Amino acid sequence: MIEGRVRLSDVARIAGVSAATVSRVLHRPDMVSADVCERVNKIVEELGYIANPAAQALASARTNVIGILVPSLTNNVFADVLRGIYTIAQDSPYEVQFGNTRYSNLEEENLLRIFLNQKPAGLIIAGTDQSAASRAMLAQATCPIVQIMETGEDPIDMMVGFSHVDGAYAATAHLIERGYRRIAFLGARMDPRTQRRLQGYTAALEQAGLFDERLIVTTPRASTVTLGCELLCLLLEKDLDADAVFCNNDDLALGVLFECQRRRIPVPSKMGICGFNDLEMMAVANPSVTSVKTFRLEMGEAAIRILIDKIEGRPVPQGPIDLGFKLVARQSTQGLGR
Repeated sequence: MIEGRVRLSDVARIAGVSAATVSRVLHRPDMVSADVCERVNKIVEELGYIANPAAQALASARTNVIGILVPSLTNNVFADVLRGIYTIAQDSPYEVQFGNTRYSNLEEENLLRIFLNQKPAGLIIAGTDQSAASRAMLAQATCPIVQIMETGEDPIDMMVGFSHVDGAYAATAHLIERGYRRIAFLGARMDPRTQRRLQGYTAALEQAGLFDERLIVTTPRASTVTLGCELLCLLLEKDLDADAVFCNNDDLALGVLFECQRRRIPVPSKMGICGFNDLEMMAVANPSVTSVKTFRLEMGEAAIRILIDKIEGRPVPQGPIDLGFKLVARQSTQGLGR
């Protein structure tokens, strides 16, 4: 009977192997024979041994933990990214630990301090708009780092994403091509990625000579379907003859569709609707809703792959990895009079 906390040395003694072998079984089982792995894992389970990450960090100058910082753990967009990360991480010797920044620079700084003090094997962090304090910490980090969700010219280390400006430009250009001329922008939260979508929307309309700042309706509130209904109401109260709406995400777009149906505004003949991200609900709505498809699952998979490659000394791509986007045109933007 072992009193107190079970130690790695206890597992090694009972299993009849060295402490180094136990460590390899736990973190690199591919380096140990199957019978030894089975014997050690059985002892670990019987004793209820739990590895001490602090001790691992002291022994190896890092843990086997990969830190993931995203602004939301419930938003479907980030949930898909996290699912992609898990798909790859579950077959690796690394554990993932999530931090929710809640779209707050201060919270991101606090979580970075916590993660970096724990000596992670690597970090994945959403966005490119870190505060000066966060960027300084990341620049001094001794582990590989991947920024995700967008691309830029000044990555801290590695980067996987796409251009929100280009995606929004393509969506707005599509609405123009379908004959819509009074195209509004509905935006929520107005985080940096939404700001870039507004930038792409503005550029497309200015190029076509159709930009009208009065058609922009935004709020710092978090996106919901209900908010999409409310923002369309605010737009219609302006009486600006809007004939199409580009929403900064699919939740808002679905709310716009519901509000149009409640008001008996025909879609797409009197109001075109385009969302962003192309969540599952857009294809099954009636009418189906056009959206900008982003490759979120693939983004998570690519980010964790290149991070593990760099941790383990394998070559990684030079420069940002741009996964692009795809405009998925559906019934909601078939054109005026349709």
